[in-house]
Amino acid sequence: MPIAVLGRRLVFPPPEASEDGVLALGGDLSPARLLLAYRSGIFPWYAEGLPILWHSPDPRCVLRVDGLHVGRTLRRTIAKGLYAVSFDRAFDGVITACKMTPRPGQDGTWITDEMVAAYGVLHRLGYAHSVEAWEGGELVGGLYGVSLGTMFFGESMFSWRPSASKVALVSLARRLAEWGFKVIDAQVANDNTMSMGAEEWPREAFLRALREALMQPTRRGSWDGGEPKLETCGPSGA
Repeated sequence: MPIAVLGRRLVFPPPEASEDGVLALGGDLSPARLLLAYRSGIFPWYAEGLPILWHSPDPRCVLRVDGLHVGRTLRRTIAKGLYAVSFDRAFDGVITACKMTPRPGQDGTWITDEMVAAYGVLHRLGYAHSVEAWEGGELVGGLYGVSLGTMFFGESMFSWRPSASKVALVSLARRLAEWGFKVIDAQVANDNTMSMGAEEWPREAFLRALREALMQPTRRGSWDGGEPKLETCGPSGA
């Protein structure tokens, strides 16, 4: 099936329209378009100098919030308290570190300057969040993503110390469990997420879980400290 070419209209093809995961190209990274994409089970993933590519892979990689695999070594690391964990205190630092950290088997990064700016806007609007791992006051690991309803869409993570990003992920899962989240969208399988218990679901199963999650209010605003604002009418992107 041909890849759709997006213009200025805020519209996407149905996620099921793609057999290989690449659904559309073009458009922009405005907050309204990004939020529509995530609500539709779609996310951007492309390289510097190329058009924006929109994906809805089949299968979809997910982490069950209550099924995270925490191995013995990681449990010891957490028990020792080697890293302090925070939420939404250093979003710019986390996304920049994710952009700059080399990935095994990858030449360059998919987190373009345009992506950094766009997700910074989503963070200021209260939809994108970061989890930070600190050692002696230094940011050494973390992750960021987008949250709508009771779905967290993980985007990227980095670790500059052993297991720092995994400690951040465990802390995120614990908080999400308290709020009634069931699933973390991990998008595409990799060794790191699979080692933490990720599963590959048929796309339709993921889309069903997404529809259920979007029936719940969005915890919009900072996740640092107090209870976020519950937005029951759904995100507008404004």
